[in-house]
Amino acid sequence: MKNALSPLFLLHLSAGSLAMVSGTAAMVFRKGSPRHRATGNVFVVSMLALALSGAYIGFVKHQTLNGMMGVLTTYLVATAWWTARNRSGTIGALDAMALLVPLAVGGCLWYYGLEAASGPTGSKGGYPAPAYFIFGSLALLLAAGDVRMLARRGLSGTRRIARHLVRMGLAMFVAAGSFFLGQQQVFPESLRKPILLSAPVFLIVLSMLFWWIRVRFTRRAADAFALS
Repeated sequence: MKNALSPLFLLHLSAGSLAMVSGTAAMVFRKGSPRHRATGNVFVVSMLALALSGAYIGFVKHQTLNGMMGVLTTYLVATAWWTARNRSGTIGALDAMALLVPLAVGGCLWYYGLEAASGPTGSKGGYPAPAYFIFGSLALLLAAGDVRMLARRGLSGTRRIARHLVRMGLAMFVAAGSFFLGQQQVFPESLRKPILLSAPVFLIVLSMLFWWIRVRFTRRAADAFALS
């Protein structure tokens, strides 16, 4: 952990690179096809490795925001994967337990945000108060989605598919932001331009919104997913 070339950092970087490639492929391949499922499985495994290693690195380095985002990303990938696998749309004890993750992350990030805002520098652990509030609010919104799902006693049809899409998309958004914007030092100096490194992150957001709208409001597109 003493330098950027530690084995754990290399694992984190390699997992992030594989997640970007497999995630992009999963978005390109026809939804529900064998290639989509295969690349999606690779994306899930690489994202879990990325998120868990990122959480560990963040907490060891006392970077609470990075550590918490690693935990939240792990939750996003796990619940997105389970949503796709659980074709019946029913809920169980694990769904209720999973709700505790975004609640804990959101509460902690808001607590640290308030500490940062009341401090003399307006920051904590190298991050400004708004960063804690933004990601803390995202975690609480995800928790609200879980509460709504539990109240409905499960999800089916386009709602289930939309939940899978949004959570996988958010996980890839976090990974892309961490990779392209958080690890700029691994790119050649000629590529370290905000407009170039921000472009992939922006495209992921657009793709996620496109598919969410198409699935939620186009029955034919939703049927094409055939998640399993």
